[in-house]
Amino acid sequence: MTDRLSALLASRDWILADGATGTQLFAMGLESGDSPELWNADQPGNIRKLYQAPVDAGSDLFLTNSFGGNAARLKLHDAQARVRELNRLAAEIGREVADKAGRAVVVAGSVGPTGEIFAPMGSMTHEIAVEMFYEQADGLKEGGADILWLETISAPEEYRAAAEAFALAGMPWCGTMSFDTAGRTMMGVTSEAMVELVESLPNPPLAYGANCGTGAADLLRTVLSFGAQGNDRPIIAKGNAGIPKYVDGHICYDGTPDLMADYACLARDAGAKIIGGCCGTRPEHLEKMKEALETRPKGERPTLDQITGAVGAFSSASDGTGSEDAGNAPARRRSGRRRHS
Repeated sequence: MTDRLSALLASRDWILADGATGTQLFAMGLESGDSPELWNADQPGNIRKLYQAPVDAGSDLFLTNSFGGNAARLKLHDAQARVRELNRLAAEIGREVADKAGRAVVVAGSVGPTGEIFAPMGSMTHEIAVEMFYEQADGLKEGGADILWLETISAPEEYRAAAEAFALAGMPWCGTMSFDTAGRTMMGVTSEAMVELVESLPNPPLAYGANCGTGAADLLRTVLSFGAQGNDRPIIAKGNAGIPKYVDGHICYDGTPDLMADYACLARDAGAKIIGGCCGTRPEHLEKMKEALETRPKGERPTLDQITGAVGAFSSASDGTGSEDAGNAPARRRSGRRRHS
């Protein structure tokens, strides 16, 4: 049977994903240091509101409140024995909201990093990571998630372990990494290396891409690099709403709804098919993004100058690829080698 996301991808030119989870939960009263996943049991009404907001704004897909729902992360809150329960509840509430939408809405079971470092630098092993990801995936599957959504990953070892776990769970999935260190992930993965990783997996994702990181400009530059690799797999763009700033002791994002509308269209023109927001992205941003995607015609692949002119400067001169001139988009790969223009 075709999963709901695959059906949408086959029939649509673009899919609008959701915005920020943490931003919305903090606005509802979640305290820093608390576990958002515990709200799935303790405050289901707020989680229902969390999901309903992007649906009302026009999103075709939303992520469940389960980003930190693995045993390693929940252990920090003495809740490691509740992995299946909390993930099941996250997906069950999402299923309820999606099924009442009156249109096709994908419930994507969010799976974040374990927070552990892999051996030999750390204690995490492939086998333990697979077990953790499988336990979480099985709970999300039981709750009715349409797909699994791996996000904010930095280490290739963790991406591989999650892919294996999702295969064991028998669930389709998508996976993004966070390129927040001069065009690379914190563990040094480049956009080009991620494409090679994705295509090497026995159980590759339905779609792959980037989320979070720094500003929208950096993420768009990464999306351009994905598109330059000659890969036909759908690309995900889920960038932050501008740049984080401290205001009155809180982190705020300076991206306006109009800026995110520009970002959404640039992401589409750069090759992304699933487009959403990450930190700081609220329903009002999503509404403007949807309006722009529906009313603005598709344009040519944007240049880096067009990106910075529309959504702001890059946070670093380097695009992470090792190119001598980061002002040029990476060349398309042919026969396993990069061709320099």
